[in-house]
Amino acid sequence: MVARGLAQTLHPAGRNMRELALQRGVTAHQRGSVSQNSVLRVPTVHLRGGSAIRRPLIVLAVCAVGVVAYLARDFLIPTAAAIVLALILTPVAKKFERLRLPPTAAAGASVSLLALVVAGLLVISAPAVSSWAEQAPYLTYTLERKLQGLRESLAVVKQLTDRVEQATQASQPQTTAKEEPPAQVVVRDKSLISELMSTTPAVLLQIGYAAVLSFMILAHRNDHKRQILRVPINFTTRVRIARVMRDINDRVGTYLFALVVIYSLVAVISTVVLALLGFPNPILWGVLVGLASFVPFIGPPVAIGLVAFVALLTYDDWIHMLAAPAILAAIHFVESQLITPAFVSRRCALNTVAVFAGVAFLGWMWGAVGAIVAVPLLILISTVAAHLPSLRWLEVLLSEDRPVSERLAVKPPLASVTPVQVRRRRVTAK
Repeated sequence: MVARGLAQTLHPAGRNMRELALQRGVTAHQRGSVSQNSVLRVPTVHLRGGSAIRRPLIVLAVCAVGVVAYLARDFLIPTAAAIVLALILTPVAKKFERLRLPPTAAAGASVSLLALVVAGLLVISAPAVSSWAEQAPYLTYTLERKLQGLRESLAVVKQLTDRVEQATQASQPQTTAKEEPPAQVVVRDKSLISELMSTTPAVLLQIGYAAVLSFMILAHRNDHKRQILRVPINFTTRVRIARVMRDINDRVGTYLFALVVIYSLVAVISTVVLALLGFPNPILWGVLVGLASFVPFIGPPVAIGLVAFVALLTYDDWIHMLAAPAILAAIHFVESQLITPAFVSRRCALNTVAVFAGVAFLGWMWGAVGAIVAVPLLILISTVAAHLPSLRWLEVLLSEDRPVSERLAVKPPLASVTPVQVRRRRVTAK
């Protein structure tokens, strides 16, 4: 007994337990009843100011993330675009893998197919853009001629405003001192060619980085999943991470692939309609309408407005001017209210206010690419928050109707899942 007490006194763990027992008022008899393998239970002490300290830290962390995202936008924009492209191309890579292609070859084929589609669209659209550039003086003259009536009305309003100003100045006392005119500062803007020459190399580097990163994510996606699952030691954490990755693949990947198919059909239908109406360069404007559909709330109205502007320059009668934008607005209404809700799962539904605010914020911070990747990033955040109890509030804010965790299939609690149950389920499935 003396040796055991001496060992507990000399050993750090035993000494700490002895001091803690003395602080808690445990008698020697009670200490002796505690075996070596048992753990002394100490009442938990809750700090009252913990939440008051944690909330400002969370606010500061969110602000720091926003500042870093803005300052590192040259790196984060192509990185986010590469992740979204990899999620879009995952179903295509799986199709190639079913044809007995290795993962690296399937990823290369998927990225190459996307590059061919983009190159084809650029080749088709290049003549239309060059023709519009050549016809710029004529289009300017046409716009001035059609807006002559509006200019005359504005001139009348300007004359009335000038008369009111003259009458006001006549009623005020005039001063004899002459004021010297302020010095004029002339700022020479950069030419368009110099701006293009300065920004083109950086844009090409970002496009190349995004293409290579998306290829690497596609080629090694299975290895990355296995490596991530090896990190946690706890089996429950592994199950949770596996479910998060599965739901990200199901929700984000399936959602993006479905949107690509739907918006491609919108582009084709818009091109056919504009060609039947005799609209100039229908392929260019059809592709623009399809690409603008990826930006919710903002993209389609902007594309339809541009088509209406071109129709104003092209046609002389109001029927042809309004026909193209009206039909495109009807196509957008059918797509957004009927087709997309029918083919896209309700699990991908987000709060309208959150989507609008996210698109506006990322569009301000990252430009057009940020507006395009805003919805996939919101779905990704909502999916991760559905599996973390600490982010329950964020999931509720991003969800449209019910939280995502309630709309998902009913699963047993993570704490009740054991390796034995997993093995039984595997045997039953076989």
